[in-house]
Amino acid sequence: MSELSAATLAAKPRNVPEYVTNAIHKLKRPVMIAHVTPDADALGSMFGMAIALASSNCTPRVSLPEGSLSLRLAFLADWAKPVAATREDFEQADGFVVLDTARRSRCLVDKSWKDTEWADGRPMIVIDHHGTNTQFGTVNWVVGDAGSTCELVYDVLVTMETPINAVCASMLYAGIHSDTHGFSLRSTTASALRTTAELVRMGADVGEIGELLYHTQARSEFELMRVVYANTKVVEGGSVAYSVASHDDIASAGCSAADIDDQVSVPRALVGVKIAIFFSEGIKGETRINFRGKGGTTVVELAQRFGGGGHAQSAGAILPCGVEAAVEQVLPAAIEHTRNQ
Repeated sequence: MSELSAATLAAKPRNVPEYVTNAIHKLKRPVMIAHVTPDADALGSMFGMAIALASSNCTPRVSLPEGSLSLRLAFLADWAKPVAATREDFEQADGFVVLDTARRSRCLVDKSWKDTEWADGRPMIVIDHHGTNTQFGTVNWVVGDAGSTCELVYDVLVTMETPINAVCASMLYAGIHSDTHGFSLRSTTASALRTTAELVRMGADVGEIGELLYHTQARSEFELMRVVYANTKVVEGGSVAYSVASHDDIASAGCSAADIDDQVSVPRALVGVKIAIFFSEGIKGETRINFRGKGGTTVVELAQRFGGGGHAQSAGAILPCGVEAAVEQVLPAAIEHTRNQ
């Protein structure tokens, strides 16, 4: 076996299209935007990009409406100390960088903005790893086989020769680690692992991030998990498992829609499960559905059937109804989908 040189092992970035880096270079007052109910990859990519661009002749802002942060991920904002975009910042922005967001309707912007109002024809650079992305930007870079958007942000920053400090590295590491479920999913590539190694070398705080992501819970989050465990059921001989959390369940636990993240991992953990689903009514009369596939079972087609999307084995959708009505609609389709696969 031939020896691998240090240069071969280094985390070389993907070939980022020049039209992407050129578009970012032109921005002086950009607003960074991620998806609603942002997870660690959404927040990490948004905060990481903002931190890095702020080191140049640029004054980035991040779209972070009140109530956007979950209790579990609030530490990312505490570390990054982002400058939240005001309405005036939106109005004066010379462009937008939309990260980890598959469609325009999922953009995390203040609800007072009309759908077409906030962008107003200005440049919108979309960087994402969802294969179902609708290419809604004026500039789009979508890599469907990337394990996370934070990995793509790393590629962009290295290509642009933009310095990555320890806090920025920590943001990007958190997103990669979270979206690959601790490097345990099929989306964990050699490239992702090399990128992670580089981020650790740049100062990413691995120990503290791991502690805060996986071993720290507020009492309210703990109470919500009790609900998820108690409500978990299996059907179709154990091949489909699901759990529900109504609006009252979530509120009684002391949580909000922002705290719904990876609770689907509870039904997913059961032996024999091919499809796991979590129904959560974080907003009264609106049910968010998280789908996960195991083994060779994909779920993105199931999510698309209900107007959603995502990745092959990790997808989601939203239905304008309570959890009981959502279960009645989705569960038969999930059973049918399992039988077909």
